[in-house]
Amino acid sequence: MAPVNVVIVGASYAGLSIAHSVLELPEVKVVLINPATTFFWNIAAPRIVAKAKAFKPEQYLLSIADAFNKYPAENIEFIPGTATAVDVAAKTISVTPNEGDARSVSYDHLVIASGSTTTSTTGEITGFSIPFKQSNRDDVKQLIEAAQQKIATAKEIVIGGAGPIGVELAGELADVVEQSGSAATITLVSATDRVLPMLKSSGSSAASKMLKQKNVKVVTSTRVTGAEASGDAWTVSLDNGDKLSADLYIPTTGVIPNNSFIPEQFLDKEGWVKVDKEMRVESSKNIYAAGDITNNSMRLSFKAAEQASVAANNLKADILGKGERKNFDQGESIMMVVPIGASGGTGLVFGFTPFSFMVKMIKGKDYFISKAASMVAGKA
Repeated sequence: MAPVNVVIVGASYAGLSIAHSVLELPEVKVVLINPATTFFWNIAAPRIVAKAKAFKPEQYLLSIADAFNKYPAENIEFIPGTATAVDVAAKTISVTPNEGDARSVSYDHLVIASGSTTTSTTGEITGFSIPFKQSNRDDVKQLIEAAQQKIATAKEIVIGGAGPIGVELAGELADVVEQSGSAATITLVSATDRVLPMLKSSGSSAASKMLKQKNVKVVTSTRVTGAEASGDAWTVSLDNGDKLSADLYIPTTGVIPNNSFIPEQFLDKEGWVKVDKEMRVESSKNIYAAGDITNNSMRLSFKAAEQASVAANNLKADILGKGERKNFDQGESIMMVVPIGASGGTGLVFGFTPFSFMVKMIKGKDYFISKAASMVAGKA
């Protein structure tokens, strides 16, 4: 009997989780397609780019192929490469491998877990990458090293955006400035009237207080309208008419779907994949999607894990022709801890603002990097 072919595009949090779950079934072959050969633990990206010696590269860049060594070779195929098109009628996906000729891969079931990227990662605004996400190439190690060098030599840094990434980065950079005795300055620009606007006001206030204590200048209710470079000098324009000088500008806003290969009928007007509560792609029969690429608005790692669990469960029920089906509802509650440097932070946990020392214990110690290898291996 021929195996059931499950093709998964994307080997980040959702894609890896679904691959491991599906491989529990007999008579299934998983083909995993991803541009990079390594998984990037981007949860720790603010500390990784700010503090080059905080972690070793092997802690946050983990081999994808090695994560599947425990399965029979005939049940798993990893293709380092880029998905370029889906032929729904023929049930094939076109792939351009990193090495070798373009090929077509047949599927019985398809999972889209291609995720998203950011303007800082693509470098489309600044011309260089600060990788808060995996890039869509096999070059994240080089991007990280280049970003670390740029940040280490900067004396005036302006960060656009005061969401979790912007606030975490500001806190990590402030630690470096304090510990080195540098005269470098850090300015954080928020388009809203407070930092971390998704938190309760108590969480935002705590963040503002900690940033001030770390000598980070916070500009609120002001939007970055442009950033221009002249040599190594940047001029960052604000919507109130002010201009900030910098030798490094880092945008931390703007999430972009990795959707170039996805048929247009599966996308909403903003480019995200439309899914139902079972995580099935709308207007499809045998295609699921999970993680940042979907039109669920909360693009958080724990929500990606929840989506992956639902998608894997229902996909396995399809393959087996039986089993209880599950639904995903992202709800309205947010669970988030935001380190502001290594000494503490803020957040929202079960509706409450956690004490700073709790954030240090939960996430600030190592940004969960100690869990990375287990997650990639399907043991978390």
